[in-house]
Amino acid sequence: MDIENGDKADSSNDIGDDIGDDIGDDIMSIAVFGAGGRVGRAAVAEAVARGHRVTAVVRDPAAYRDLEGEGVTLVRGDATDAVSVAALVAGHDAVVHAAARLDLPSEEYFTAAAKALVAGLAEAGVRRLLTLGIATTLETAPGVRLMDAPEFPAAWRAFAQGHVAEFELLSAEAGPELDWLMVVPPLDLNAEAERTGAYRTAVGTVVEGPGLIGHADLALALLDEIERPRHSRVQLAVSL
Repeated sequence: MDIENGDKADSSNDIGDDIGDDIGDDIMSIAVFGAGGRVGRAAVAEAVARGHRVTAVVRDPAAYRDLEGEGVTLVRGDATDAVSVAALVAGHDAVVHAAARLDLPSEEYFTAAAKALVAGLAEAGVRRLLTLGIATTLETAPGVRLMDAPEFPAAWRAFAQGHVAEFELLSAEAGPELDWLMVVPPLDLNAEAERTGAYRTAVGTVVEGPGLIGHADLALALLDEIERPRHSRVQLAVSL
């Protein structure tokens, strides 16, 4: 388990190393799908605070005019449309997918988005993708996930299954040129939690401890992984 506070250990991820070398400390262009949600907004704010340029992608720009500002371009887009994705992300260094659709079955939306993002980023030549996962898909013991508990509500399991299918699709269909990562917050993703500037990580398993993180610290982890990629093609659990 790693403790993150801004100091970065050397990565063993060759693709991530190459991307990190290319990026260095330069200003980056980052596209955020789902920029109008809490995590999306936090990611936009963190990226802008670091001096990066952000394309904030939402389904209805008129409803999110407050996102507009210095360093932010607000656009209409659809994460499930590969043509739209390719056009929007061309020229960007990285993409964050923090969107969800509660009006569609979870598995239908997340697999459609994964397919479109894989195809769209490949077409545009974008190499880094971070997508948001859900804590219930993490393991508490080898081969045992939170969502596998007999008492786990069926409706929640159906939603979690969408992220499972998304992860499986990314694992199977993303080519070697795409350095993707599923970042997974704990069960308590707390809108009221203040930024601490630190977080802990674990690969594929629940992070031991309070099981809590605020949106600002989650965004910190997202931007750290964009600027200096350390993990690739895994579920990266993030918590305080």
